[in-house]
This record gives sequence, C-alpha cells and structure tokens, in this order.
Amino acid sequence: QVQLVESGGGLVQAGGSLRLSCAASGRTFSRTGMGWFRQAPGKEREFVASIDGSGGLSVYTGRVKGRFTISRDNAKNTVYLQMNSLKPEDAAVYYCAAGGFGSSRNSYNFWGQGTQVTVSA
Repeated sequence: QVQLVESGGGLVQAGGSLRLSCAASGRTFSRTGMGWFRQAPGKEREFVASIDGSGGLSVYTGRVKGRFTISRDNAKNTVYLQMNSLKPEDAAVYYCAAGGFGSSRNSYNFWGQGTQVTVSA
C-alpha cells in the first residue's frame, strides 16, 4: 500500500511559478514510477508528467513541456512538479499518482487527494 500526500498548491499570477510536492510512503518508492495529473472543473482528469523509478526518464504532455519539470528525491520519498510560466489554463486540482508510468490513468495504482492550483490572469 502506498499513501500519497500532495502539497504546494495555491494562488499565483499568470507567468508565475509554483512547486508541487508529493510525499509517498512505502519501502519500494525508488522502484515506483510516479505521475502528475490534473483536473479542471467540468473536464476529464488529464496527464501532466511522469517519471520512472530512477528519475532518469520523464515524459510530459505537450501542453506543459518546456514549462514544467518533474523530478524526484528517492531519499526523501518525494516527487516534485516545478511549474513555471503558469497560464490561467493550468488552473486545476493536481493529483499525484504512483505505480505506473506514462499518460494512462489506468496504469497507476495509487492516487493522492489533490492540491488546488489557481492562476489569475
């Protein structure tokens, strides 16, 4: 069983930055792929970024590539999402997911409760 706790969300102006964190429990964290997804009101939950267990491989949706960076610190059992040049359309609840890799929600076994990101124009 893996428990995920997200933090770092908040209100930011367009063009600003935020860093989300996801703290994970579990002894196998360093072998576990992780991902970030987001869901805006009235929309489907969509893939944002994913990173493999070693941190050596990451993938992004084209909507955030070049602006967001996913990383992980296996010593701290934590995965991060650095979000720069934020746009109003980035506003959503951001969810951390564990146990998979890539853009398919179905590949992940565990989910956090989410953290709200609001971007003002």
